Amino acid sequence: MQGSQARGSKARHWRRTGLALACALAGLPAWAQAAPPTVQELQQRLEALERRLGATPQGGATAVEGLADLDQRLRVIERKLEIQDEERVAKAKETPVVAVNDKGVSFKSADGAYEIRLRGLLQGDARFYIDDNAVPQNDTFLIRTARPIIEGSLGKLVAFRLTPEFAGDSASIVDAYLDVRFDPAYTLRAGKFTSPVGLERLQSSSALADTERALPSELAPNRDIGVQLQGEVAAGTFTYALGVFNGTVDGRDAVTSNPDNEFEYAGRVFFEPFKNDASAWSGLGFGLGASVGDKHGVGNNFLPRYRTPGQVQFFNYRGTVAADGQNLRWSPQGYYYRNGFGFLGEYIVSRQEVALGAQRADLENTAWQATASFVLTGEDAGYRGVTRPSHPVGKDDGWGAWELVGRYGVLDVDDAAFPLFASADVAARRAEAWTFGVNWYLTSNLKLVFNYSQTRFDGGAVAGADREDEKAVFSRLQVAF
Repeated sequence: MQGSQARGSKARHWRRTGLALACALAGLPAWAQAAPPTVQELQQRLEALERRLGATPQGGATAVEGLADLDQRLRVIERKLEIQDEERVAKAKETPVVAVNDKGVSFKSADGAYEIRLRGLLQGDARFYIDDNAVPQNDTFLIRTARPIIEGSLGKLVAFRLTPEFAGDSASIVDAYLDVRFDPAYTLRAGKFTSPVGLERLQSSSALADTERALPSELAPNRDIGVQLQGEVAAGTFTYALGVFNGTVDGRDAVTSNPDNEFEYAGRVFFEPFKNDASAWSGLGFGLGASVGDKHGVGNNFLPRYRTPGQVQFFNYRGTVAADGQNLRWSPQGYYYRNGFGFLGEYIVSRQEVALGAQRADLENTAWQATASFVLTGEDAGYRGVTRPSHPVGKDDGWGAWELVGRYGVLDVDDAAFPLFASADVAARRAEAWTFGVNWYLTSNLKLVFNYSQTRFDGGAVAGADREDEKAVFSRLQVAF
């Protein structure tokens, strides 16, 4: 009698165990069953699961022995499912991740350590000059920028960027550098990249408030070849850069090698003290950039030519003048962004020792600019531009983001440059330029820019007269991703 009760209790136990396991494998909670299944029903479900797993269903039995057999077979199935999960997880760890979005295309290893990103920048311009009677300029359409951008990381230590340029008459390389990221506070960069002096020079051309850079950028070095230590500390509120370069003239890229066996030393410190605060001053940044080095030689690789915002040259040295000594630049700079309002300002001094025969001079040229902008549609302004309109064109009848921009700038050439080192008949002593613009951000990738720019000159015409004012209308269609 007691043995019979024990066998009945054991049977009920196996029945409950089999029911729970079968329901779990079938994806149904036990309470969802209208009535406890029979042994035959459990065996049918088990055979269906075995077929799905590729196993040959086994014949079943009834009573306690049948339930024990079902339990064992369920355990085998559970283990097979566990093995499948393990294989799926292992495979997922080895499968690269491909992403395509408005920032381009990225290929990333499963662990995230290795990544290659493909991006691009295409700018097509239309340029029209008004009342250019004395110094006529050609109205034109042109491809201003055509840059595929390849960048990425090789593990956590190494990052790279390669940017060829296909606009213009021949292809070139604008960026080609390698970063060794020891720590956010100290990263070593080597290759060709923008020298850390000018604030607007360091700004991406896709984020410029106007079609072309302001007059101070004509005095700041552009891309140079060298090695630089850089980093950020205090949660990004302080950044620095200090480098050694081949050296380049004001406003231009370096040539492929060091032309005079002299090096240039450049550095920059920049503070954003309220960057991490939710206050009205969180968009404030200010700093100082500088460079120093000797230059010795004649020609465009050693002495600069200065251009207007309309991209017309208005100053150059005489062809026989040589750079013959120290070239020193320094530039206080800053910006402030608050909601839709933006302001960027910088001042720069470029001093160069020059010689013409036995005559020598230490010439000091200066420039400054102030740029103000306001986003009419409510998006935030920023140093990197309006990154994404809230209501892009093509979505819910959106009109994109609209931004108004105004800029004023001045470039003064040292009076001591005239008439010996530069001719007053062709080179202006001073240029004052103002620009008004409208930027339309249709989507996060598409931008239209409309600018009117006017530049007034002191000198630069025959007999010391003032050069004719330059009046230009520029527009740009930009695709960036």
